[in-house]
Amino acid sequence: MDRNLALNLVRVTEAAALQSARHLGRGDKNKADEAAVNGMRKMFDTLTIDGIVVIGEGEMDEAPMLYIGEQIGKATKDSIKLDIAVDPLDGTTAVAKGLSNAISVVAVAPRGCLLHAPDMYMNKIAVGPKAAGKVSLDGTVEENLENLSKALNKDISDITVTMLDRPRHRELVEKVRKAGARIKLFQDGDVAAAIATCFEDSGVDILMGIGGAPEGVLAAAALKCLGGEIQGRLYPVKEEEILRCKEMGLPNVNGLLTIDDLAKGNEIIFSATGISNGELLKGVVYYENNTAKTYSVVMRAETGTIRFIEAIHRLDKKPEYAK
Repeated sequence: MDRNLALNLVRVTEAAALQSARHLGRGDKNKADEAAVNGMRKMFDTLTIDGIVVIGEGEMDEAPMLYIGEQIGKATKDSIKLDIAVDPLDGTTAVAKGLSNAISVVAVAPRGCLLHAPDMYMNKIAVGPKAAGKVSLDGTVEENLENLSKALNKDISDITVTMLDRPRHRELVEKVRKAGARIKLFQDGDVAAAIATCFEDSGVDILMGIGGAPEGVLAAAALKCLGGEIQGRLYPVKEEEILRCKEMGLPNVNGLLTIDDLAKGNEIIFSATGISNGELLKGVVYYENNTAKTYSVVMRAETGTIRFIEAIHRLDKKPEYAK
């Protein structure tokens, strides 16, 4: 895959972040999401690619979205055909409330390589490179923590499990605590949380629990680049979600999805830009004279390259970013 596409994808997530960050702390998550979507779509429209959104945000909560099946890019007969997974704003509530860890995320791969599924819930487990192959959604909490302890050469009491702070995780929290591990809850944005398992300094060892399916595919793309592992299992809460899965070629809705089911192959590129300050990336900072600074990461699975990019934007030279 063309390496120049990686930098173009950074421009895509930068555009979404610059637009969405203007709504930080303003209390309207839909406006923040809409701004991110519009920014991302405008920048995608400048790329000479033949892309299709195979899994995206918005359907579950009727928010603005880059919808599943949407054609992306200025396609020509020679354009590369791509699957695209998007989350223009992973952390809508975080932006609305002025909280941390909101990011804009996109992943691309050759056609047929990213999971094609509805916007629904997914049960997930994710770990970094040292524990790849050592945990499974089919295992118990106790078994996974014991195997993780051996893989990381750490006592279970020193292991930190991260998960979304949701009532649905009450039983999971009790099991983790009973097993003796520590817990770090977060309010929003489980893509960054999954990625954190791949960085020892993050203090996070494993992600568990139920979040969004789009975030699961995006996290799988990132972990492919980082050498980590994620497994997922779709978690339908409505009968129509089961029917949609079958219509989209997923007859075994409750089947275990490996990292290769979520993101196949190594021709994968992942990009994220911070919107609000977080553990993975700093958020957008606005300066005098209509300038702004963004912090991004872009990864390629084919080479294992991880680039952190800081960019200064002269917004008066970019009409699309006008207030």
